[in-house]
Amino acid sequence: MHNSLRMSGAAVLQRTTEPRMSYFIAGLLLLGLSTLLLTSTNNNAQAQAGPTLEDSNLRLRTVTSGLTTPTSIAFPAPNEIFVLEKSTGKVKHIVNGMLHQTPLDLAVNNSSERGLLGIALDPNFATNNFVYLYWTCQAAPPPADNPFFPTETECPDTPQLGADSGNILAVPLLGNRVDRFVWDGTNLTFDKNLIKLRAFQNDGGPFPPGQGDGGQPARGNHDGGVITFGPDGKLYIVIGDNGRRGQLQNLPSGPTETGLGPTVPDDQFGGPEPDNAHFTGVIIRLNSDGSTPTDNPFYSAGAGIGGEVGANIQKIFAYGIRNSFGLAFDPVSGNLWDQQNGDDSFDELNRVEPGSNLGWIQVMGPLSRLAQFKEIETTFGARALQQLRWPPTRIANSPEEAMSRLFMLPGAHYSDPEFSWKFAVPPGGIGFLNSRALGPQYFGDLFVGFAVPVPFGGPLFHFNLTGNRRKIGVDDPRLDDRVADNNTKFDITESESLLFGRNFGIVTDVETGPNGNLFIVSITNGAIYEIHRR
Repeated sequence: MHNSLRMSGAAVLQRTTEPRMSYFIAGLLLLGLSTLLLTSTNNNAQAQAGPTLEDSNLRLRTVTSGLTTPTSIAFPAPNEIFVLEKSTGKVKHIVNGMLHQTPLDLAVNNSSERGLLGIALDPNFATNNFVYLYWTCQAAPPPADNPFFPTETECPDTPQLGADSGNILAVPLLGNRVDRFVWDGTNLTFDKNLIKLRAFQNDGGPFPPGQGDGGQPARGNHDGGVITFGPDGKLYIVIGDNGRRGQLQNLPSGPTETGLGPTVPDDQFGGPEPDNAHFTGVIIRLNSDGSTPTDNPFYSAGAGIGGEVGANIQKIFAYGIRNSFGLAFDPVSGNLWDQQNGDDSFDELNRVEPGSNLGWIQVMGPLSRLAQFKEIETTFGARALQQLRWPPTRIANSPEEAMSRLFMLPGAHYSDPEFSWKFAVPPGGIGFLNSRALGPQYFGDLFVGFAVPVPFGGPLFHFNLTGNRRKIGVDDPRLDDRVADNNTKFDITESESLLFGRNFGIVTDVETGPNGNLFIVSITNGAIYEIHRR
């Protein structure tokens, strides 16, 4: 979904050797953009000024501060908050704005966009006390003379606790995972693992040969990590592409010239089929016990394929996702929305339907803007789409050609994003307001944070939806096409009318609290803010 973090104060955007590496983390690489890393070293003037709101009828207070790289929150009871710290692996229990206890301290790998990333409470939390966490475990790093194969395929089911690691290679192949814990009022006790997903990325080795990835550094980004329960009681999990270039990235034959040639391995672990090592760039839909719902959109297709690949296809709700820090359900319609980060161009807001193919890597932004997508990615910034083995020069030359290249599972469909920015802004955490506490005009509206602390110290955007809840509603005639034609990266030109607040830093989560107010998590400011009526 949607990162560097706070070390001693607010984070400052830092360019890294990775093209558009992460913007989201402080002193590391962001939590999920193309790889936005941020090193938070000094408080800048905007962060010192503190967040402000555009609506004079609303007020803002700091619920708690002094957190280390907070990512996600959940409310186990009124006036109580679970908050995750990405880099420390700690789940902190906040009561009435004060740290009450630390019920869990996982041993995370926190390099780049990895770490403790997502939390969700079971729909029946009041009776079963189940808490779900998305996090990255660690393993011993591989030897220096053969750094292209991890020392473990996966971590043991029972999580390791304690000391964390920032070694980018100190992860198993399947190091991202979702686990279920039980809350007893004091501790979070491990119950079961639901799924283990790809984490290890070191694609610069000699195999497979001829892919042009010899200069590729080890990475730890595009891990996604947002998890949420839908109104259907199912658990939704988003993981970014994790640097893969296979079928779920719309390269049916792998990272060949167009994705339509002879099938070649995606990397040293095989592919391009979505086996366990290549099950990335997807929104996964599971039952609360980790089993696969039989009404998933590709359940029958996966059954026909069989094996590990077929079982993974059965879990898919949507695919063709580059990277995301935001996943949220519309409280009015029940529709799922996500936020996606492009590389240098076309960040997106999408209404995600069952069976959606969201187009990456063949297209970002509206299909009609494909020529602009190719122009920007071949002339601006690193000109590499981050991974080297499928460069932007291979982007199609027409919408028809792009559509012909998509990897379409039976019943899959493509649709344009509901809103996009021509140049990457980029967006971060998203959430709907599920109350009228801020005034009836805000009920059911979508709020979107930024994954970089510029401009305006980290803006917060506000979107209305149309009456049928299927599109973004706009008042600015410049946005009639639902594209903000901004002038360059990190610029909000044509989306100024959407500005709701300033100086929030990098926003990793947006939630409606038990009291109906809007809660904003800032990873760079190390704080949770509450927006309430005056």
